[in-house]
Amino acid sequence: MQTQQTYQLPITDCRFCSLVSKANGEDPIGTAGTCDHWLIMEFKQPWSQELFQENPIIKPLIGLFQELIVKHGVKLRPMLIAPDREYSHPGSTRMLHYYRPAEMFSEFEKQEFVVPEEEATALVTAILKQLMQQPNDLLKFQQYQQQTSHIRELMVCTHAQVDLACGRFGTPIYRRLRKEYAPASNGKLRVWQTNHFGGHQFAPTLVDLPQGHVWGHLEPEVLNLLVNRDDSVLGLRQFYRGWAGLSKLEQIAEREIWMQLGWTWLNYLKAGKVLAIEEVAQGQDADWVEVRIDYAATDGSASGAYKARVEVCGEVISALNSAKEMELTAVKQYCVSRLVKVE
Repeated sequence: MQTQQTYQLPITDCRFCSLVSKANGEDPIGTAGTCDHWLIMEFKQPWSQELFQENPIIKPLIGLFQELIVKHGVKLRPMLIAPDREYSHPGSTRMLHYYRPAEMFSEFEKQEFVVPEEEATALVTAILKQLMQQPNDLLKFQQYQQQTSHIRELMVCTHAQVDLACGRFGTPIYRRLRKEYAPASNGKLRVWQTNHFGGHQFAPTLVDLPQGHVWGHLEPEVLNLLVNRDDSVLGLRQFYRGWAGLSKLEQIAEREIWMQLGWTWLNYLKAGKVLAIEEVAQGQDADWVEVRIDYAATDGSASGAYKARVEVCGEVISALNSAKEMELTAVKQYCVSRLVKVE
């Protein structure tokens, strides 16, 4: 089994959590979060740290978000994107809803609406009530729906008000993607600034939709491979936080399979299942887990499954927030100790 050393970066002059994480070799895999739905709303900057609790447009929706997540158990991630001079429409608000289409899938399905600003809260309310299978008014918004399922969306966190690292390191990555890659895509790629979606210790971090991949510790030299997928996927291994269609430890196994099979893996429908896991106290992370990842080609030409054992292989020192005097913490690091194709 692979081993990993525990060590600590001297941080006398460092105030960015992502520098500590990266220098100490923290592996970002398994930190993507698991999502059934992404609800992404266009919203003018600046974004305060308490935006969701304070803004008069968003505040009325908090109760519905909590009901959906806590009572109904739906894995929902609300996000904000900054208006763009080219993409956006004055007086209107864009709403993107990505959702898991089936138990086995390869990418999230998409709905996009561009509605008058005064209708934004009503639209989100209708979407949330539909997810809770309650009476809703979503049909009346069909006139505002956009046919953009062919567009890939790269969403880069630049939310410095939550953590300085996202502004310091996310903004240059956003600008490069927006200025160089989006214009060259012939309308097939849009690049957005987003508010915080978790993991600022991995800044610069981004979400790639509709695929649902989350990336971190990005460097300018890997952007071409991430966008164009024109060389070995192994070059992206250290930047991959995981696929949001799987749980944390399933994500770790999925990366190993992807690195072995290459870009073809992206086209397969996939689903994960935990077969066995170490029993631990609530709030603690297990040291080992056995998982199964099933896959199938959309045309039925191939299918199968992998079983993997994921184990702790060490720990590193990381910082979860940027500050003048950081609070350091030990973070378990996981490796795949066994991967077997079983079908």
